[in-house]
Amino acid sequence: MAKMYYEKDCDLSNLDGKKIAIIGYGSQGHAHALNLRDSGCDVIIGVRPGKSFKKAQEDGFEVYTVAEAAKQADIIMMLVNDERAAQIYAESVAPNLEAGNAIAFAHGFNIRYKQIVPPADVDVFMAAPKGPGHTVRGTYVNGKGVPCLIAVEQDATGHCRQTALAYIAGIGGARAGIMETTMDIETETDLFGEQTVLCGGVVDLMQCGFEVLVEAGYDPENAYFECIHEMKLIIDLINKGGVAAMNYSISDTAEFGEYVSGPRVLPHDQIKANMRAVLSDIQDGTFAGKWIAENKNGRCFFNSKRAQLAKHPMEIIGKELRDNMLWKDGAEGDKGLDAASN
Repeated sequence: MAKMYYEKDCDLSNLDGKKIAIIGYGSQGHAHALNLRDSGCDVIIGVRPGKSFKKAQEDGFEVYTVAEAAKQADIIMMLVNDERAAQIYAESVAPNLEAGNAIAFAHGFNIRYKQIVPPADVDVFMAAPKGPGHTVRGTYVNGKGVPCLIAVEQDATGHCRQTALAYIAGIGGARAGIMETTMDIETETDLFGEQTVLCGGVVDLMQCGFEVLVEAGYDPENAYFECIHEMKLIIDLINKGGVAAMNYSISDTAEFGEYVSGPRVLPHDQIKANMRAVLSDIQDGTFAGKWIAENKNGRCFFNSKRAQLAKHPMEIIGKELRDNMLWKDGAEGDKGLDAASN
């Protein structure tokens, strides 16, 4: 069983007298900053001039360039996109690091693939909420928290773990639970889950189901509701009580169909073989290399796929339906998804 920490294991006083610079004020950035400030921490923001800079000022923070914020800070939390972090670190953070500082991440990508290599005299840790920024903020405001992962990559001061635990307590994670891991494990499992199940796998499965029904002559609206809209309802049930709770809540007809048809659509041996190939690319750096190259070369493939998806009938019909449904206006708190970008 992985090591778990809770509020009793965290001491916020370990952040007393320390200035925390949040680099980036997007989905995660605004949530970390607001929660830490509400927990009594000294927080400043480092961000480029623009929409996020203005939003942070409106929220009452002292806002600086990244370099200025990094120079003032004792703890620097990098909450910018993976593909931008290495350049921002090299240009604005690295020149301003001092011995005894701590640099932190909410995802291990740049450490795992050595795009960022901090000096030996600073602490390096990960504080990774397992939820989007609007959820991190919303649960904190409601007196709860989002479960977090903690990893101590480099303990130069001898008290990096205490600092990391205090930081996670400050954003509310200790209220839910903190699981210890490593940056390598977090990065590899996170990328694998996103690519094979949560994003790549689920999106392709929904798209295929939608297309099969439409090609068979069914209305696209019905296809959307059955193969896409109801996905959230199913996942919410699993999230609360596992697959057994989901099966308890659905009809016996649906559960029987799960057993007899699921393996026909997703034959386990072939699916697992394909997943192992994806995992291998993640472990040996092939995927990271492709993503780094994609960003250096103008994102042609990435942008073309995004544009292609936007034109798919699944997306067009979905938007039309959502625009005509009462639940479209933030009934589930979705307005938080529109938080200022990094």
